[in-house]
Amino acid sequence: MANETILIVDDEDSIRDMIAMSLELNGYECLHAGTALEAHERVIEKRPDLILLDWMMPGISGIELARRLRRDSNTKNTPIIMLTAKGEEDNKVEGLDSGADDYITKPFSTKELTARIKALLRRSGGSEEGPMECNGLVIDPVAHRVTAKGEPLKLGPTEYRLLEFFMAHPERAYSREQLLDGVWGGTVYIDDRTVDVHIRRLRKALSEFGCDKHIETVRGTGYRFSCKPNIG
Repeated sequence: MANETILIVDDEDSIRDMIAMSLELNGYECLHAGTALEAHERVIEKRPDLILLDWMMPGISGIELARRLRRDSNTKNTPIIMLTAKGEEDNKVEGLDSGADDYITKPFSTKELTARIKALLRRSGGSEEGPMECNGLVIDPVAHRVTAKGEPLKLGPTEYRLLEFFMAHPERAYSREQLLDGVWGGTVYIDDRTVDVHIRRLRKALSEFGCDKHIETVRGTGYRFSCKPNIG
């Protein structure tokens, strides 16, 4: 059974109760918050393993809270799944750009939500492989740590998993569909545009150390991680 703690943030009591009932049956511990301010207090006090965050709430929106959490070094890497009735592609991109790691549109099945949570927690947990290095960029899956030219590099859980996948499979071009299968897992449906959003976020984080050029766009295919000595 799971031991992780999930913070459910939604201004509708019935939705929070419905989600909590399902998650608790799967062994998760649940925290509740009806506003962004209340949610922020819960995050600071309890340090949940994952946050389910409603987009539309009175006062501070879920989008704004996600941005605030990503700016705080203490919560920068906490996995976030955005819950919303907004299903258009532009809304999905905005949600992901705010710092969310995944996005699920209401109404949704609790079975699908549980699968998304399990997949995201699994990805953010790292693996048991040894450190991998590429021209000063080092990822240590056991310690769940990334350094660039000796300096610590902060990544969200999905960007971390994406970099881990790339560094484990250098010099090979992958389509967006292949990256979805390898990084997100084939049991969870996420559209192709999600890959582009997270690639952009990963490149931005790497650019501070001149490492963003390692991720190459392969026209007509997708992306490739290249570890050529002359890059960087």
